[in-house]
Amino acid sequence: MTMQQLRLTMPTPEATQAFAATLAPRLAAGDVILLSGGIGAGKTHFARSLIQSLQSPPEDVPSPTFTLVQVYDTPKGEVWHADLYRLTNPDECIELGLVDAFETAICLIEWPDKLEDLTPSDALHLEMIDANKDDSREVSCHWTSPKWDQILDGAQP
Repeated sequence: MTMQQLRLTMPTPEATQAFAATLAPRLAAGDVILLSGGIGAGKTHFARSLIQSLQSPPEDVPSPTFTLVQVYDTPKGEVWHADLYRLTNPDECIELGLVDAFETAICLIEWPDKLEDLTPSDALHLEMIDANKDDSREVSCHWTSPKWDQILDGAQP
């Protein structure tokens, strides 16, 4: 499979929120989005925006930094939001139920490097890059599964 790439500029947090809200209704069970970038790069903001756009009415979406995984019931099915920063071994991802969730839920994974060999091959990778200009961010997207071509088509801000 050929790797596809897309680079987006998010000039404001609201632009990131709009991108997440546009992407959310296009997702289905089994879709995995891997969110990477430094601390404060906007990973949780993106995940929170995506989850809240699927909720009616939107609820509080706390960061899963300490709980590791938060699960939300939405009209599109379960959405799993995981923060793997504190994990020390990929086996802990199995214990959390993430591998099963990759097939049955929409999954948003922060710090996906902790998955190592468990990383789904058909995931969408979003790398958030602080552009050092006010609140703007660059988002580098890459994927190999053709399903993301259709999901991302027209979803850019």
